[in-house]
Order: sequence, then structure tokens, then C-alpha cells
Amino acid sequence: MTTEVFAASEPGSLERAARLLHAGQLVAFPTDTVYGVGAPAFDGASVAAIYVAKERPPDKAIPVLIADEGDLARITAFAPDCARVLIACFWPGALTLVLPKRPDVPEIVSSDETVAVRIPDLELARAFLRLTGPLAATSANRSGQPSPVTAADVMTQLSGRIAAVLDGGPCPGGTPSTVVNCVASPPYIVREGALAGDVLRDVVPDLRLG
Repeated sequence: MTTEVFAASEPGSLERAARLLHAGQLVAFPTDTVYGVGAPAFDGASVAAIYVAKERPPDKAIPVLIADEGDLARITAFAPDCARVLIACFWPGALTLVLPKRPDVPEIVSSDETVAVRIPDLELARAFLRLTGPLAATSANRSGQPSPVTAADVMTQLSGRIAAVLDGGPCPGGTPSTVVNCVASPPYIVREGALAGDVLRDVVPDLRLG
């Protein structure tokens, strides 16, 4: 497979990348944190291809990225109170929330009753997601390797394994998102990343720090 690189600044590049995704191909794209590789969240076969491309362990769930808060109802059955507080304060942003999964979300995305969801704080990523719909997406690297912050980083690791990279320049953040499990009582931090736990506890005092 030859991996194409589309400059996001070129007219029609987002549409070309979206057409590849809708045709069952994998595409990498920039977010506010790192580059991600994605597939339509409700296309189980395409999501399965992410595991192959990344050599990702099959027991690791894949988060879902959405463009706007209105898309949340397509992915989760409901948002617990702590999630609503965190969403109001930190979305769009580098915060991934583990929420109750809708039954129609494929098991390949998450094998249990939860799903991780985020709205990235990068307008390019959100514009792309408005074209594609919710994407199951994880860092565009081989499993266990450094997370990519440029299109060149993606090509170093996944060239020949995915159809295309949407090159939007360096990611502004460079650090993976913080992950909070909002289903547990009390909620807790699964992974501390770009957002510090103390910042989150300012708005959700009972949040456990892992």
C-alpha cells in the first residue's frame, strides 16, 4: 500500500481524506494533542484494521472523537453528572471521558459497556470530523512507540500501513489527553496527560487521582 500525504491547506484535501475513510481505508490526521489514525466508529471492519496497522493489542479499546457536543448522544447512552461538569469546563480539549456505551457501538471499539469519547480543541480536526462523523481514533504510531506530532512522524511509523495522512502541521499540544472514568463511583483518572489531575479536581472534588 502506498500512503498518500494530503496538505490540509489544499482545497478539497479534507474531502479526499473523508472519502477514503468512507471507503474503508485508514487515515491519519492532526488533533490538538497528537496525530491520530481513525476509522468510522460504526464500521467494525475498518476499526479492526487500526489494530492491524498499529500492531495494537486486541484488548485495548479505541477512543471515539466527535466534532461537537451534539454528537455525544450517538456514542453514549447518557452522561453522568461528573461528565457534564467536565464537559462544560474542558471540552473541546485534551480530556477523554469514559462513558456508558450505546448498544450499537461496535464491540471492536470497546468490548465492555463503556466507551471513551473526546472533542479535540483543533478546528481542523473538528472540521474533518464534521465531514466524517464520529471516528474511532488512537495515536498514529505503532503500539508502544512515541506518539507522532507531525505528519513526518506518522509516515516514519505507518507508511505503507494506512491509506493517507492529512498534514496539518505540528500538533499544538504534543501530549496525549488525560482520561477520566466517569462511570465509576467515585470517578477516577485512568491516565494523566495534558490536563493535570489537580485542575480537574477543582471542578470535580471527589475525582480520584488513579
